[in-house]
Parts: sequence; structure tokens; C-alpha cells
Amino acid sequence: MQDRSESESRRLLRRLRDTLAEPARGQERLDRIVGMIAESMRTDVCSIYLFRDRETLELCATRGLNPESVHRTRMRLGEGLVGRVARTASIVNTADAPSEKGFRYMPETGEEIYSSFLGVPIQRLGEKLGVLVVQAREARAYSDDEVYALDVTAMVLAEMTELGAFTSDDTPMATPHKHPVMIRGGSGQEGTAEGQVWLHEPRVVVTNLVNDDPEAECERLRAGVERLRVSVDDLLQAASLSDKDHRDVLEAYRMFANSRGWLRRMEQSIESGLSAEAAVEKEQSEARARLQLVPDPYLRDRLHDLDDLSNRLLRILTGQGRDTGAQMPDRPILIARNIGPGELLEYGKLLKGVVLEEGSVGSHAAVVARALAIPLVVHVEGVTTEALNGDSIIVDGDEGVVHLRPDAGVAAAFRDKIVMQTQAAERFAALRDRPAADRNGTRVAMMMNAGIMADLPSLKGSGAEGVGLFRTELQFLLRNSMPRRSDLAALYARVLKAADGKRVVFRTLDIGSDKVMPYMNRPEEPNPAMGWRAVRVGLDKKGVMRMQLQALIRASNGKPLTVMFPLVAEMSEFTAARELLLREIEREAHLGHPLPEKVEVGAMLETPSLAFAPDAFFKMADFVSIGGNDLKQFFYAADRENELVRRRYDTLSLSFITFIQKIVKRCEDNGTMLSFCGEDAGRPIEALAFAGAGLRRLSMRPAAIGPVKDLILRADFAEVAQIIEDAKASGEETLRQRLVDYVRRLPIN
Repeated sequence: MQDRSESESRRLLRRLRDTLAEPARGQERLDRIVGMIAESMRTDVCSIYLFRDRETLELCATRGLNPESVHRTRMRLGEGLVGRVARTASIVNTADAPSEKGFRYMPETGEEIYSSFLGVPIQRLGEKLGVLVVQAREARAYSDDEVYALDVTAMVLAEMTELGAFTSDDTPMATPHKHPVMIRGGSGQEGTAEGQVWLHEPRVVVTNLVNDDPEAECERLRAGVERLRVSVDDLLQAASLSDKDHRDVLEAYRMFANSRGWLRRMEQSIESGLSAEAAVEKEQSEARARLQLVPDPYLRDRLHDLDDLSNRLLRILTGQGRDTGAQMPDRPILIARNIGPGELLEYGKLLKGVVLEEGSVGSHAAVVARALAIPLVVHVEGVTTEALNGDSIIVDGDEGVVHLRPDAGVAAAFRDKIVMQTQAAERFAALRDRPAADRNGTRVAMMMNAGIMADLPSLKGSGAEGVGLFRTELQFLLRNSMPRRSDLAALYARVLKAADGKRVVFRTLDIGSDKVMPYMNRPEEPNPAMGWRAVRVGLDKKGVMRMQLQALIRASNGKPLTVMFPLVAEMSEFTAARELLLREIEREAHLGHPLPEKVEVGAMLETPSLAFAPDAFFKMADFVSIGGNDLKQFFYAADRENELVRRRYDTLSLSFITFIQKIVKRCEDNGTMLSFCGEDAGRPIEALAFAGAGLRRLSMRPAAIGPVKDLILRADFAEVAQIIEDAKASGEETLRQRLVDYVRRLPIN
């Protein structure tokens, strides 16, 4: 960077700092800033466009364009050159703006006489706040020095916009973090909760933006980076040698921390007038902007590493640690960019809900949220930058919607919904000890899903007749190294003891796809959901499966043992897994260890192929459990992690229900016990359809047992079966409306 650029940008920033320090209301301050920038850069026009909402930019101040167009000129994200800068978060610099692709002439501004255009994004940590524009009559491209000076200025404006420097009664722009915001994401776990925001990573607030002594600021930056390097080295030394993936992340941290290019770019920003922390945040904002445009998962992970490292450095420079002294509110709703299952479990039952900016419906965090029975919304774009600790928030896990700082009307509506849910829960609790039988006395066994010891108290309180699915992978996912056989055996023994004689179906390790153990190498696969996962991993890594089977056998200690293998696609897979279990039982007998009183061995039917297995498979299996989540994904060829398609396919489609009927018939013909396990089993209307299709065992989250049982008690399965046949005869695609109408006609207990 040339000396002229450095002095020019420093001069511009100092003038900007002085202008911001002067007492003024929001609009007056904006007007002074555009005038100061236009004069400093010796250009005809300077304009500031800020987001009015997430999709609309508004001209908020200008020097050179028609003053009457201020707060009247608006454009959508991506519209015109200004909208293009905002959408792509990239600079547009052209000597002939009208000839640029996407140019849109705004007649009310009077900009037709200006040829040159330079627009830079006003953004903070990936959050798009607006666009800073300069224009000139003469046809010329702005120099690299001028572009850099304007870019640095935009960074300071982003901080001041974030701090509310341009909002007051004389401007229609809303004060940041004050107005109600509704953000739509994806439902990770159903339920509704109201509470206050608790940020997993508290925001770092940068108030010192401009420096007076570049050399002193560079020294402060270098000292902070050195502290950062030492802390990363310490973490590496403390990391387990067997924890390869964790060490790889820390090695990436160390690579970035020692990157001369990273440090030099921040030093250039300091030489241009920014403070050390402002320089770090500028680099971090640009990394986040790049992150949004990178499709390659490996590069995205590396940019995430750089982002996390920048956060560490900012906390060192500002002294703002994670422990800010803030007290967790009474009804905390956790907000995070992403979170591991171990960290989420540490919060435990204190949380009323979880909101993730990233995450997925099948992530480890989603599994834990379901185990904790708290609503979860994922893919909530921008929530970590929009929310502040203590903000009021409503989480609607049913619809995948988050309401930040909701207005009185929205809050009242959701409180009514929560009251109704509470009243219904009290009514359902009265049904706890009643068998789930329809009006003709046909029973359905109601089982619960579990994955951690915290689930087991729900076995009695929910009225569940047993555990239809105990997910054993959580104990592997929550650790940084392979668990020991003795630890697993002790855990499984506690589960059986807590079940107090009720049947517990232990599903063997179901990893792969979206569930990756941190200490196991993950192969690169084009489609992990249909790749090396579940029983396929167990049969290839027999040492791990044998160790787990030994732990289960020892845990049973004379009690009945029920083992289920996940994602069995072919009879041969089940035969091999079953033989492995039987050999381990023989081995335990030779060692003199107590054996299970009896052993049941089953398979999860999660692929359509297994429904067409030979009769020999159904006669060999003691039971089959339909894994609804994966089966529906493969049946419809719709990735359940993909928000674009996963909601397009209805569980109550006649094609899917007919397929369920075929599975029921095969199991009946061969005398095989059959159950349905998955989220849909816990949805009352879907559960009713399954019962009408012939299923007599359902396994679901504990909180869903009451609502499902309530509907079953009022229904008649024969009538539901006839509804299915009538819908088939009329050529309908879905049962949903017919079943909704049927339920509305049922008497209320």
C-alpha cells in the first residue's frame, strides 16, 4: 500500500471520527458524513443506502443527488448496481455505470449525469447493513487507493450503524436490536417456548475504531497474535494423540495464527487508520462474506476456522471474554451459530429452547434437543448478529419460526397457544395409566424413544410401556475418544435398571451421514446419507461392534436383552450382524459371564429394499422396526436435511401408507413383531393413519404419547382403515384432509 493511500485513508477516518463525535441527531449525522466523504475524496456524489428490512435498501443520505429522493428511493436486494453490491457483498467500480450489467436508472435521484460509480458494502461479520457509494460526472475508474479508503470507511460506518449512531426520531430507520424481527428457519424439534435470549458466544463490541498511533496499534496487534499463538499451542499439547480430527482443527488454527498474510492484512488496515480490534473485525467480516459464497465444504470449514480464530483474537484485544458477568435468565433460549452435543448437554434441562444459525434436522444438537424435549429451530439466518442477551424471544419449533422482541399481539397469541398446550398436557397426564385402545378395544403399544439417562424418568411419567428405541450413538458422539467397554456396560446396566423390567430396544451404533464421531476418520462421500453408515460401518469395523455387543451382553446380567441393527438393507447384512452377536454370547459364556435371560434380535427397516427381502429374513428376525425418518427419505428420494424438498412429501400420501400396509402384511404372514419408530409416530393424525394401516406398536418422544393416546381412545381403527380404502378407490393422493375431517367429528373425552 502506498504512503499516499495510507495518509489519505487515515485522514478520512480521522475526519469521520470527528464528525461522529459531534453532537447531532441521526439524519443530521448522516448528512454530515456524506458531505465530508464527498469533499475528502473530491467526488461529485456520496450516498449512503441502508437496509430498511432484510430485502429492501433505502437511500438515507446523499451529497450530490436530489435531496428529495432521500428516504423515498428504495430498491430490492440485487436490484441495480447498489443492490448488486449488497447482494454479493463485493465492490463495484466502473467508469461507465449505465453500461454495467444490471444497471437501473432511478429518475427521482437525478443521477443520469454521473458516469463513474464506486460502491462498497457496509457489513459487519457477515451481516449486510447497507452500501456506501461515490459517483462522478467524469468517466473514470476509482484508483485502488480510493477504493481501499472507501472500504475502510464503510467498515467504520458498519460499526456505527450497529451501535445505532444513525437512528433517531428524525429518520425512519429502525434502531438496531430494538424492533421486532421474525426469522424463518427449519424445524429441528417441535414445541413452542417463550423466554429470553442466552447467547452461547457473547458478542464482542468494538467501540475503539480509529487509531492515532499506528505503530502502537500494530504492536498491540502483534502482542495479541502472539498470545493467540501460545494459547493454540497449549491446546494442541493438551489434545489427545488419538483425537486426530480435533488435532486437525487445532493445526488449522495454528496455520492461520502463524499466517504472515493474515497478520499483514490487519497491519495494513491499522496503517490506514483503524484500531487493532477494528482491523481484526474488518478481516473477519471479509472472511464471513467469502464464506457465504463458497460451496466447497472443505473451504467453508477452513473459513470457519479463520472466523473462530478472529473471535479469539478479538476477545484478547478487547478483554471481553466469554464470561461477561451476565446472569442466565429464568427462561433461557440458547442462540448459537452451531453447537456440539456435549456443550448442549452441559446446559441440560435449564434451557427452554434452542435456535441455531446453522445446524440441521439430523445434527447431533437436534438429537440432544429431542432427548431434552425442547423446541429447536435450525438454519435461522442472521440470528446471532440480530439477538442480544436478554432479548425477549419466542421459538416456534412446530413451524420453524423465531420471533425476536415480538410485539404485544404476537406474544399474546403465542402465550394463548402455550396455555392451551399446558392445559392439554394436564388432560393427557390423566390418561397415563390407561391402555391405548380404540373404541372397539383394539390396543396399540405406546413406546418411547431415548438416548441419554435423562430420558429415563419419562418412562414412568409418560405412560410408555417400554423404550422402543435407545440410541446408543450419543455416548460415542459426546466423547473425544472411543468409550471403554466397561463404561458402556455400566451405562447400559443403569438404563435397564431404570426401565424396571420394561422392554428396552438398544439400537447398535448408528453413525455416518450427519453423525460423525470426532475421533474417527470420515471418508469423503458424495452422498453420506446413502453411504458408509450404520450397520455397514459396524460390519466393516467389527472391533467396534463387538466391543459394543459385549457391553450390552454384560449389562443385561441375567435380564432380557433386545438388540436392533440400524439401516439393514439386505438379509445378508442382518444375518452377518446377528451371527456376530450370537458369537459374542458364546464367547461370554466361555468366559463365565452371566448371560441374558433371553435375547431378541431385530432390524430397522429404513430402506425400501428390506421390505422385499425373502420370507426367511422375516422368520429369522424376532422383530422389525420401521425407521420412519430414513424410510421416508429414501421412499421419496428427498433428503431430510434439504429444506427445499423435505416438506414437499406427505407422510399421509396414499403411496407411503400403502407401502406401510405391505410391510404390515409381510410381518403378519411371517409372525414377525412390527413397530414404527420416528417423529411421525408422535404426530396424532399420522399415528392414527398407521394404526388404521395395521401397525400395533409405535415408538415416539415421551411428550407425544399423551396426545397420540388421546386421539386413539376416541377413534375406531376400522373406520380409519375404511377411509384409507375409500381414498384409494377415489384415486386421491393423500389421506390428510379425510383424516382431519374425521378427527374433527370425533367426540372429545
